[in-house]
Amino acid sequence: MALRSLTTGLALSFAGTTLAVFALVGSTLYFTLDREVKQQDDLDIVLIARHTRRLAEELHDEQDVREHADRLTSQVLGHSALSMAVLGANGAQLIEHNTAGIADPAFPQTPLARRLGPAQRIAEADVVGWRSARGVPVRGLATEAALTDGTPVTIVIARDMTDRWLLLDRYRERLYGFGFAGMLLAFLMSWLLVRAALRPLREIAASAATITVDRLGTPIEMKRAPSELVELATALNAMLERLHGGFERMSQYTADLAHDMRTPLGNLRGATEVALVRPRSPAEYEALLESNLEECDRLSRMIESVIFLARAEHPQFLTTLEEFDAHAALGQIADYFEGLADDAGVTIRVQGEGRLRADKELVRRALSNLLANALRYTPRGGAIVLSVEQTPAALELSVFNPGPPIDPALLERIFDRFYRADASRHNEARAGASAGLGLAIVRTIMALHGGSARAESDATGTRFILRFARP
Repeated sequence: MALRSLTTGLALSFAGTTLAVFALVGSTLYFTLDREVKQQDDLDIVLIARHTRRLAEELHDEQDVREHADRLTSQVLGHSALSMAVLGANGAQLIEHNTAGIADPAFPQTPLARRLGPAQRIAEADVVGWRSARGVPVRGLATEAALTDGTPVTIVIARDMTDRWLLLDRYRERLYGFGFAGMLLAFLMSWLLVRAALRPLREIAASAATITVDRLGTPIEMKRAPSELVELATALNAMLERLHGGFERMSQYTADLAHDMRTPLGNLRGATEVALVRPRSPAEYEALLESNLEECDRLSRMIESVIFLARAEHPQFLTTLEEFDAHAALGQIADYFEGLADDAGVTIRVQGEGRLRADKELVRRALSNLLANALRYTPRGGAIVLSVEQTPAALELSVFNPGPPIDPALLERIFDRFYRADASRHNEARAGASAGLGLAIVRTIMALHGGSARAESDATGTRFILRFARP
């Protein structure tokens, strides 16, 4: 399929518009001129007919009409396009002037069909048009005049319109010529102007063509961009910034994932190599297998978390919304972690009431990640509080645990993938360790629900808050 040129398309549109305007204006002028010419000629015919009728009414009889023919025909003398004929009462032609130019054997039968009486007023509306036998365009009228002896005569005044038609034909041809020339000129000028106007767009395209994966941080120049293209350039720069940030996060994410997966794999390999150096007792082999199994579980949880995050970012990721009792859901999670809490010497309390509409399984997963994280950092003898708080605009679920505060500068970063506020715990391999993905999963789940996740920390402890906006 051939590519369409915006410059050529706009130039053709402007040329077509110019031609349409020329056609409209030209047609208006042409028909206006045609009407004005006809009105002027009709007025001349009417005035001649009126004057001729008055002259004829001063004559005595038909013989007197013949004798004063020059007096009557003087009304059309000097104009080769005008013709006159005077007919007697029996239809015989008493006077004729210049009728040969019309060359119509039927003359003056056509205007006789609408002849006016001697007392009727002659008006422009009484002029009729017809074509002669040779196709000559003619306009004229017929009127009766009463001689002084009472004899009626018919006066016919006609005008050959050939010269008018030639004038209009030349005028129309000039309109065609000027219209076509104007269209070509409009196309050429429009093409040049549009091409000049689109130069900033070509510069933006050229600048965008130089951007590669290694140069995503290079913005598109907007110094010479007109106001209409500033929005486009700004949107492109914003897109490049998002892509740059995405590539940076992906690179960091890949590096962190490789690093975190290398640790359990290294542990597996190192422990196995040590065990193979010399024969071991069954108890030692059992301990090795248990250690390797823990590392495999850690890898499995890490892979499962990565797969969940990848699926959650897909636009077609489905959530099943249902309404449930938030207090009861928190109680079920607290019961599930009761054994781990007893082993850690920590108590779990649930407080608050409220109903929530969300994907129950995803909410349970988010709260489980937060509670597992709270168990790891709560000192023995401490109490973790799960609470429900309702406001007119939202419902909030929170998990509070006592312990050392988190640096305020890190409260947002702890939701990043593979990020841990405590670097000493980076290689932690205890059961429940999240490999730095637990809080990232929490924020992703909240994004799926159109909500938000945030952390607050002070000397008393740390609180993670999940905010669900009410529909």
